[in-house]
Amino acid sequence: MLAACGAKDNAPPAPPPAPVSVMKATAQDVPVSYEFIGQVAGFRDVEVRARVGGILQKRLYTEGRLVKAGEPLFQIDPAPFVTEVDQSRAALAVQKAQLTRAELDYKRIVPLFAENAVSQKDRDDALSAYESAKAAVNQAQAKLSQDQINLGYTKVTAPITGMASKETVSEGNLIVANSAEGSLLTTVSQIDPIYVNFSISDNDALRYRTQIANGQLVVPQGEKYQVTVQLSDGSNYSRTGWMNFTDNIIDTTTGTIRARATFKNPDGHLLPGQFVRVHLEGAHLKDAIVIPQRAVLSTQQGNIVFTVTPDGKAAPRPVEKGQEIGDNVAILKGLKSGDTVIVDGAVKAKPGQPVKILPARSDGKPAALPPATGTAAAPAAGNEKKPAN
Repeated sequence: MLAACGAKDNAPPAPPPAPVSVMKATAQDVPVSYEFIGQVAGFRDVEVRARVGGILQKRLYTEGRLVKAGEPLFQIDPAPFVTEVDQSRAALAVQKAQLTRAELDYKRIVPLFAENAVSQKDRDDALSAYESAKAAVNQAQAKLSQDQINLGYTKVTAPITGMASKETVSEGNLIVANSAEGSLLTTVSQIDPIYVNFSISDNDALRYRTQIANGQLVVPQGEKYQVTVQLSDGSNYSRTGWMNFTDNIIDTTTGTIRARATFKNPDGHLLPGQFVRVHLEGAHLKDAIVIPQRAVLSTQQGNIVFTVTPDGKAAPRPVEKGQEIGDNVAILKGLKSGDTVIVDGAVKAKPGQPVKILPARSDGKPAALPPATGTAAAPAAGNEKKPAN
């Protein structure tokens, strides 16, 4: 019995409660933003094609520079088309002369027919010749107009205002009109306004729709997010854009949904093909629980947060993380308003064991944990032994 009592007296004391700093979980509306990798694309990319064939005489623009709508870009040899116009003009003159003669003949026949001096057939033949001559003039006029249009096509102009790309056919080559490859000369991209294309993963899109359906996420009216972009050097583009397109199908190759934003780009700072970081803003989480990221512990079973029960004991809670906001994170599931959350010291807390809550700071932030102490403590002030006189 004495041995048993001695063993009990020699049992190690229970470890002291782990010191922790805590905060009260409160529900609040939290602005959220989304980030994607995007690529700039022209508002309109128009292929410049030759509408007539011939030898390409000259390029009239500077590659990679801004061109205005209607500005000449290429000159195709006009000589054959000038000849066609001259021939058509001469043919029209012949037809007009024949029309004049047919008209005079018809006018002479009409009074003679009225006096029964000529037959009905003579009168009908004169009328037919007159009408045929008028039709021939119209046909010749149309041919001349078409040849003049073709002559105009030898000077290839910019269809829109934008950045003209590199030429695809160099001077001296034969241009083949109405050919898929032989007629393409260059491309002009309209860059003001300009598009930024990006993709949303199907998982993110599903979570996004679920949060909206559950009332957790409030989005801008018409889902017209305010969009900003960050350039490759880390600077932000000075203008704000607006999201104006989200596809209604998932790309089976990439598992993503295509989306697009539009930006004003009067200074041409954004160029087609440029990669940027896209930030969507304007949505907010409704009544979200926001805690410091350091309060969330990662385990093999998922993310957990330690809370303090009413009787002062540590209790782990599995949680679902949401949007990160600076050093904080929104908790979508696992916590409710009023819960006491351990912010610092959770790694030392044991489930079901008491914890020591440190006093809160005057600014309301969680208290800092005391520094670790050594094996020997310094003597308390006022208790030092005075040396003997």
